[in-house]
Amino acid sequence: MTGSVRHRPYEADTRQASVGELVKQASEQLSDVVRGEMRLAQAEMKEKGKRAGVGGGMLGGAALFGLLALWSLVVAAIAAFALLLPVWASALVVAGGLALLAGVTALAGKQRLGSATPPKPERTLSSVKADVEAVREGAHR
Repeated sequence: MTGSVRHRPYEADTRQASVGELVKQASEQLSDVVRGEMRLAQAEMKEKGKRAGVGGGMLGGAALFGLLALWSLVVAAIAAFALLLPVWASALVVAGGLALLAGVTALAGKQRLGSATPPKPERTLSSVKADVEAVREGAHR
């Protein structure tokens, strides 16, 4: 278990407790476990969200600078082709090449997104599975 369960003081004579009291006690403990796991999942997803936000902002800045560099390269490529062709034809050739590159990149990106697993609180899920297994083992005794 994850340590999220609050342990109740051991009662010296559990044989005196009625079935109803034992069921009530088990229900309270299960509620405590579920609440603890929900808090753990919430904290884990909040932490992942913060990291994703910072990373996304940094990628956005990198994309802006990359776009400026790409514009400079496009202008340079058009100027280079303009030595051999009219300027309008040079711009058309460069635009066609960029469109082809954009299509290939979009297909590769779509494939990567399709193979990505959905975000989920993995540590919490494994902890919940361990808790369920412990409850099952306790119920079989």
